[in-house]
Formats: sequence, C-alpha cells, structure tokens
Amino acid sequence: MIRIPRSTYYARKTSESARAKADADLRDRLEELALSFPRYGYRRMAAQLRREEWIVNRKRVLRVMRESDLLCKIRRRFVRTTDSKHNFPIHPNLLLDFRATAINQVWVADITYIRILTGFAYLATILDAFSRKVVGWALSRTLTAEMTCAALNAAYAARRPPKGLILHSDRGVQYACGDHVALAEGYGMQISMSRKGNPYDNPIAESFFKTLKTEEVYLMDVGTFEELSSRLPEYIEVVYNTKRLHSSLGYLPPAEFEAYKIFNPQPQPHLSVGESCPI
Repeated sequence: MIRIPRSTYYARKTSESARAKADADLRDRLEELALSFPRYGYRRMAAQLRREEWIVNRKRVLRVMRESDLLCKIRRRFVRTTDSKHNFPIHPNLLLDFRATAINQVWVADITYIRILTGFAYLATILDAFSRKVVGWALSRTLTAEMTCAALNAAYAARRPPKGLILHSDRGVQYACGDHVALAEGYGMQISMSRKGNPYDNPIAESFFKTLKTEEVYLMDVGTFEELSSRLPEYIEVVYNTKRLHSSLGYLPPAEFEAYKIFNPQPQPHLSVGESCPI
C-alpha cells in the first residue's frame, strides 16, 4: 500500500471536486451562450467568457465544449447570384492595393439568396469594410436593382458618409446598371468592382453571408417571406452588429469596435483590421 498522508488524499479529492464543480458551472454558461450563438466556436466562446470576467483559457473551453457536444459543425455552401453578362460599363477594382484605416472609407456590397419553403428570397447588404458593421440592407422576393438601390439608400441615410467613399461590389447587373451607378455617384461615391468571376475580391461580404446562414438561416424554420422579413432585423441589427464577437476586430462586436475607435483612433496591434484583411 502506498504510504501517503491522509491530508494529501483528502486535499486531492477536494481539488477534484472543486474542478468538477468549476467545469459544471462553465458547461452551464457555455450551454446558455450556445442558445444565443449556436455557431460560436471555442475561440469566440473563450473570448465571450473573458468579457464576462471568467478566468478561462481556450484549451479548457475546447475540452468542455467537446465533452458536452457543443462544438458547431459548419456547413459550407456557395450559390452564384451574379449575372455579369450585360452591356453596362464595368468599373475598375479600387481595392487591390487599398487598406481601410477608418470607418466610412470603404463599403462593400453583395447579394445572397435565402431559401424559404415557398421559394427564394434575396438579401442585399452593405458593410463597412473597416468595422464589418452592416450599415444598410434590403430584402426582396426578386433579384432586382431596386433591392440594391434600397440597401444603398438605407446605408446612406444611416451613415451620411463623406464624399469619396469607395463602394465595392461584384460586376452583377444589379450594381452595374444605370440606376444604381447614378445613385452611388449622386452620393459622391467612387464605384469599385471585383475582377470577373472572383468572389474572393469581396471577402468581407462573403464572410458575413456565411455567418448569417450558418448562425441564423440554417437554424430557423422559415416558411414565408413575411416571416423571414420579421426575423432578419433582430439578427442583423442586434445580434450581428452589437453582440457577435469578431476575431478580426479583436473579439469585439462591430458597433463596440466603432465606438472604441472613435475614442482611440490610433491603430492597436491586436485590433489592426489592415493586418487581418487586405481591404
């Protein structure tokens, strides 16, 4: 029989019990967070917990999430919504060697489809390239220029950016058509377009659509366009813009990142957007 002091034996048992209780408390909080952010991975979970003043590291969060089957399994999908076979002028890509260093320098626009039981809906969004915040969006039953113009009008009304802002999109007819170009130029914006057949020229918009679908659309059972219209604002305006943590923003939500930058305009190493994305 191994001779160890009785106090050592009970101390070890007490430590194991305390660790088990701490893991149980952590598991409870992770399960609560998973209800609000079902597609958060262990890195974002750890960042959120530290914001709540938990003393945890990523390895522990990963272990508890794995044991509790809380690790998300992201489905990747790609559907082409761009029709670039048109006779409208194509504008050059102004972002190939450009890095946004402040809000309202570059907006990125794109369209995605959302499947509902009765068919399809189309979502046009505009994001600020520096903060990743959705600044304007519009939902439509059809893939039209009216939708992209509505999103641009909403973004301009919300932000009132200075003249010279770069508005970047793909070459689709909804962005290249006369109505949309005239609207953008009327607001004093410079128009920029991706290279032909290259979705990676607009990674911020593509990333947002992936997040939207994996964290919201794929998880909700939407039957009608009206139901989708009633549910999207909550996710975009509240969850995504003000609550969801972004690794490229130093694990801050877009709205909080913008507020931080207003009072701390100098770039910080761990919050450098230019280092995390070429735009």
